[in-house]
Parts: sequence; structure tokens; C-alpha cells
Amino acid sequence: MNQTLIPRATARLQLHAGFTLDDARAQLPYYAALGVSHLYLSPITQARAGSTHGYDVIDHQRVSDELGGESALRRLADAARARGLGLIADIVPNHMAAHASNPWWADVLRHGQDSAHATTFDIDWDAPDPALRGKVLLPVLGDLYGQALAAGDIRLEHDADAGTCHINAGGQHLPLAPGSLAGESATDSGRERLHALLERQHYRLAWWRTAPDQINWRRFFEISELVGVRVEDSAVFDAVHGLVLRLYREGVLDGLRIDHIDGLASPGAYLRRLRHALRQAEGERKQAGLPGGAYLIIEKILADDESLDARWPTEGTTGYDFMDQVGALLHAPEAQAQLDRCWAALSGDPRDATAQLRDARHRMLARHFPAERQALVRALTRIARFDLRTRDWTGPAIDRVLTALLAAFPVYRSYAEDGGRSAADAHWCRVALDQAREALGDATADARLLEQIDEWLDGAAQQDVADTAVTQARALALRRFQQLTPPLAAKALEDTLFYRRGPLLSRNEVGSSPTRFALPLQAFHALSAARARTHPHAMLATATHDHKRGEDTRARLAVLSEAPDEWLRMVGAWIPRLAKPGAPSPADRYLLLQSLVGAWPLSLSAESFDDGSAEVTASVSELLERLAQWQEKALREAKLHTSWTDPDAAYEDAARACITALQDPGDGQALLRDIGDWALRIAPAGLVNSLTQTLLRNTLPGVPDLYQGTDLWDFSLVDPDNRRPVDYAERAALLKAEDADLPMATDAAAWRSGAIKQQLIRRALALRAHHPDLFSHGDCTPLAVIGPRAAHVIAYVRRHEGRCVMAVAPRLCARALVAYATDQAAQASRYWEDTRVVLPPDIDASALCNVLSRAQVSANTAGEVPLTALLRDCPVALCTSA
Repeated sequence: MNQTLIPRATARLQLHAGFTLDDARAQLPYYAALGVSHLYLSPITQARAGSTHGYDVIDHQRVSDELGGESALRRLADAARARGLGLIADIVPNHMAAHASNPWWADVLRHGQDSAHATTFDIDWDAPDPALRGKVLLPVLGDLYGQALAAGDIRLEHDADAGTCHINAGGQHLPLAPGSLAGESATDSGRERLHALLERQHYRLAWWRTAPDQINWRRFFEISELVGVRVEDSAVFDAVHGLVLRLYREGVLDGLRIDHIDGLASPGAYLRRLRHALRQAEGERKQAGLPGGAYLIIEKILADDESLDARWPTEGTTGYDFMDQVGALLHAPEAQAQLDRCWAALSGDPRDATAQLRDARHRMLARHFPAERQALVRALTRIARFDLRTRDWTGPAIDRVLTALLAAFPVYRSYAEDGGRSAADAHWCRVALDQAREALGDATADARLLEQIDEWLDGAAQQDVADTAVTQARALALRRFQQLTPPLAAKALEDTLFYRRGPLLSRNEVGSSPTRFALPLQAFHALSAARARTHPHAMLATATHDHKRGEDTRARLAVLSEAPDEWLRMVGAWIPRLAKPGAPSPADRYLLLQSLVGAWPLSLSAESFDDGSAEVTASVSELLERLAQWQEKALREAKLHTSWTDPDAAYEDAARACITALQDPGDGQALLRDIGDWALRIAPAGLVNSLTQTLLRNTLPGVPDLYQGTDLWDFSLVDPDNRRPVDYAERAALLKAEDADLPMATDAAAWRSGAIKQQLIRRALALRAHHPDLFSHGDCTPLAVIGPRAAHVIAYVRRHEGRCVMAVAPRLCARALVAYATDQAAQASRYWEDTRVVLPPDIDASALCNVLSRAQVSANTAGEVPLTALLRDCPVALCTSA
């Protein structure tokens, strides 16, 4: 493949009506100066009106009007190319908005199975409920159907401009089936006539609560506003991808990011088809003098010890795996047991993470995905009926055993396509079988049925099965299974367990494992080496639009693992002080305290509290409001005391009162000051951790991805907090003030503003620009470190064709290095006394220059570089050969 389209570095931008394609174009000078090579755009296709994220697509075939349309996209592309930058677009092949403003969906609602798009969406037109056969369930009503009808919440309306009638329900204008108005009876009452009209439609209006039990179409996760698309169908694939393939062919786009690859029926087949289509589009690019070889990456969550399928023609993942690994590297393993014990005492739940995750999975299967589970049960029961040897397996038995298997499935999904399971699939399925067998106990019949279900779902070609109906039934069951496990995994772990279990919230992140608290250095190096071998151009991310906490929030919380005793003493004193009347549980107060410490702004000092200015009051109010928004989401996602479907107003009010009480004169403000004062005491250590993860992201094998706004410190919480507007004027001013030919500013002001982080990014990306082959193809060799602090250093060298780059950074010692951030670097550097990095014999230290300090590297006669000199001014070093 032509590698010229592989990005040097990407910058992820979140587009919406408040930040359009033209707004993105205005920031090209900044991102070009920073050193990124590609803007990585959130979805650009037409989404629902007012969409803040773009994933609720209503038209795959045009660029969003709210973003400025195709003309604005072309202006951005032209301006980017003039500065040497390219564009990568996020696309959403798995789902669209289930909304009447979606023309394809509206056509299905109007014409039912006769619609040209009846097979575009993943709809079961032969649902078991007779009332739904040939109809689409529309769970959009705020109350029971009869109540909504009686209350006038469902209305027949006439559009005088269009000369048509529609049904107004659930905030949508729903189309009417052709000729259905003609069936009205003049003798019935208005309500009866309206009901009769609704019964003649190709959809069935229903209360929103019916969706989990009755939905007869595939949703995105459990979101009934998003409908699954059958992109495995060739015609649907062409319709969904026509626009982006044309934009790639014409040189507007250079690459694609595929959202939720695990939602597709056959991810491998999809990627092969897409890669083929991209290659076919390259002829026109070449005629225009543009390079070929599209950059193609996928959003994919990898479990512990899971590797990306080597058969897939993709550059790799979007970087959740790296985000987890670099985060785990910065956590001290010795703290885990103590933090777990504290959490068990606070929560009253002594079970380990594995047991709690299994409980969350059972809840999701029983209450959030029963329709999907039962559809799979019916598919398996149908298979059983084809064979005399299996026909006695009943639906309830299959349901019981299948539920145990689903609850135990250890990865997002299997990929049993192309004739059966891969070796990796076989391994994970064996793990699931063993755990399900243990959960089912001694029931021998269940064990036999478990083996039978596994055989039905293995995807292997059946040489002795000539019946097409059997083959189709097994294919359907496999597809339903493989499209159920991903949302089950995501909702049970990321959106349940990670909100209800929190010994240390910095380890509760998208892509993280609930059982991996820390990562040894050797294991981290091994994972980096594996990525370099198999997917050297995968993205390296430390922040995304989906993260639960900003990268610098997590880096600060990681410091707590270095001193768990002190942390637990502090929260042990704070938690009772938050115990106002009706206060939330001690566990929920502990989660609040972690979030408050992690998100505390650097600018909100204890001294600023004393002046009582309106500015400080506003800053405190803003912080607490952000915490309140986070808390509401966290409590509802946890589903322990309240939830999105059944909110407990009293509990939520009490939880919010915990936050608002922190502004009360007296103990409330005193407690807030105590929390803030302690947060700022550990904040410099968190910044040291931040520089480590920034250096690693920008120098290890892979493509560094910068999420918008994280070029300075980012102490955000979960969305929408992590999508707040970015102050580009501040960033541009800081970048302009830096002289890249001089030593990097490492004074206290640079630490406070985040300029030190921005400069580190800029200088690392400048190296990538100057030595592209080194970073694209060079090896990555860990360096030995000797001396008393050797265990607290990560060091490696990148080499290619005689050139080299060396990176050195601290880990698990951030609290000992806080003086770096307070104009006392000389004091901090003494921590490294007699600790040395050992250079390979073929690298001459005198030929190395630290691009951060602009100082030449010095080594002793044994080729050992003293860290007291190398890290004299800054806790990280980045050195390159002259």
C-alpha cells in the first residue's frame, strides 16, 4: 500500500452548529503550526437538526447543512491542502436516526414492507407478536398508548403548504400509508376514527417503555432513537458510502474512521469491501496528482490479551487500547488491594469486579435487552426443531443456558465469518463456555445444551446440511448473537460497572479492563512492540469524545495510587462532612470526592477564596455545576439508586444538595476549601504524569491523536463536559510566544498555563515531521536503566537507517517530582541521583541533543547517561541524533 497518506499526527475536532467546517478552517494555521498532519473530523453527513455529535445521521448522501454543507467541506479541504494538511472523516455505517426526518426511515413508515428501504434497516417484519407483523414498533409515546390517545398526545394534522396529512406524536411528524385516510368511518367518534387510522399504518405507536421488551428492529445499543442499518447488503453499502467514496476519489478526504465496527454483521467482509472500494477510487486521485492508500481505522474495544484480527485490512484501532495501557502504566500496583478494601467497606459490596460485572450483564439481559435476547432464543429454538436429535430442547431451557453464556462472554464479540471461527474466536468461546458451565452448576442437561448452542454458533460450514433453511437459520442465529454481545459488553461495563464501582476512577475508562489496575513496564513495552509489528500506524489516543474523564484528570487521580494511605485518611474525614440530611450513600460521596479532586482547576487556589470576588464565586459555581451534571449521569448509569428509565428524584436531589452545600457559608465552604487545597497540593504531580503520557503518545509506534483542547491541560469529565468550546485564541497566543529554537519554557507560568505540554507536543511532532521514516518504520527498543530510581523510569530509543530518537520519562514517582512545576527543578532533579540510562553501544551520546532543553547529552565512559543532568529542567527528555 502507498504509505504517503499515513498521518504524522491527527487532531480530532467535534463539529456541530456551534463549530462548523468553516470554524475548523479558521484553526488550520494553529494546527499546522502545532505540527499535526490531518484533521480528524466527527461525522460530516447530515444528522438530525440540532445534533451535537453527528452520529444520529438522517442522510448519508450529503454533507450536513448545519456544518456548512459540501461547499464548506471543500473550502476546508482546499485550505488544509494549501498548508500541507489532510482530512479524515468519522463515518457511521452501523446506524441512522430512527426519526421521520430521515427520508429512508420515513419511507419505511409510509410504505412498510413495500418500501424501497424495507431491507435497508435491520427490521424483523415477522415478529412473534401478531400486532407487530408487517409493522415497525415506534416506542415514542410518553405514556401508555390509550392514555396518550385520550390526552390528545397523538394528533392527525394537515400540512397546508405540502397539501398532506401526518400524525403528530412523540415530537415527530409521522407519514401516513397511501390511501389509509380513505378508510375513515363517519359514524365513529374522533378518537375511535384516529385509532382506526393508526391501526392501518405500517407502524405501531407505543409507550417508550415497551422498547426493551418488544422492539422488532436492531437498535444502536439500547438507544431507540437509532436504528441499525444492514450495510452487509451491497445496495445499502453503496448508498451509505457513495458520498465519502466520492469525496475520497476527488481528494477531499484522505481517510476514514469507522464507528462501532462491532455492530456490523460481518466486520471483516465489510472492511474488505470498503478497502476494495477505496482502491477503485484511487485512479482519479492519481490523475489529479494525489497520493493513494487511504488511511482506514476502526473504533474497536480490545479486551485484555485480545488482538485486532490480522485478517482485517485496516491500519488499526482509534487508540482506546493505548489509552488504557498508558494509564495503567502510571498506577502503582501496591495500592490496588487497599483501595479495593476501602471501596468494599464504603459500598457494602465485597464482591470482586468480575462478579459485579457478571451481575451487571444479567441486569442488562433481563431489563435492557430482553427483546434482543428473546429474538436470539427464537432463532436457536428454530434450529433445534430442524433435527430430531435436538428438537426437545425448549425455548426456556435455551434461554437459561444462553443467558449464562452471554453473561460470561469475555470480549465484545466473535467474528465467525468466512467459514467459521478464527483461532482467537475459538479461544474466547472456550473461555465463555468454561465460565458459563461453572455458573450453571451441576446440571448435566444444561451442560449438554451449552455445548449444543456453542456448535450452532460456531459459524462453520455444515458439510452434511443440504437444507437451505437450516443454513439460513444458523446464519441468522449467529448474526443475532454476534450483534448482541457488543452492546451487552459496552452497557454492562462502560455504562454500568464503571459508574457503580470506583476504587479509583482513573481506571474506569473506555477501553479499560475492570480487573487490570496497573501494568508492569515490561508488559507495556511488550504491548507497544506487538502494535509495532502488527499495526504500526494505529492511533495512539489519551483522550476522545467518549472518555469519562479528561487525560489530565486521570493523570492527577493516578497520583492517588502513589500515596493511598494519605488519600484514604483525607476522604475518611471528608465523607462524614458531606453527610447532610438524606445524603447519598458513602460510596456515591466517595465518587464525588474523586471527581472533585480530579477536576479541580489549577486557577482556583486557596488564596483566591479569600478575596471573595465575583470572579471566584462564578468559577466555583461553574465547577460545581459541572460536577452536578456529571453526578446525575453517573448515578443514573450506575442504576443502583436511580436510573434513566426510573429516576428517583429524592435521591438525586439529595445528591445534588451535597454539591450545592459546598457553597454554604461555614462548614460547606470550609470543606470545599480543604478539598481544593489538597487537590492543588497533588496537582503538580498529576502534571508530571501528564507529561509522561504526552511524551509516550507522541513518540511510540503509532499515529498520535490529539483530542480538541487537550494540547493544554484538560480536567474535563464525561460528555458533554469534554466537548466544551476550545479557547483557540489562548492556544495560538501561547504557541506564538514560544521560540522552538530555544530551550523549552519550564518555569511555573508554563506549568500553570499548560504551555509546557503544548511545547512538548510541538517539539515531538516537529521531530516526526523531520524524520517521518524513523517514526513510521523505525524500531522501538527499551533502554536499560540502572541506579536507585531505575524502577521509576521508562526509556526507549527509536532507530532507522542511522538516525535515532530517545525518550525518557518518569513513572510512579510523580509526588517526588512536584518541585519541577514550582520553579525548583534543580531540587527535583536530585531525586535522580546516581540513576542512569544505558545507551546501546552503537549510539554516541555526544551526537544526541535534547530537543526540549537544546542541551547536548553527556554520558560516562560506559555509555550511561545520568538522569540528574538529562532531566535537570524538565521531568521528561526527548533527544535526537544530529
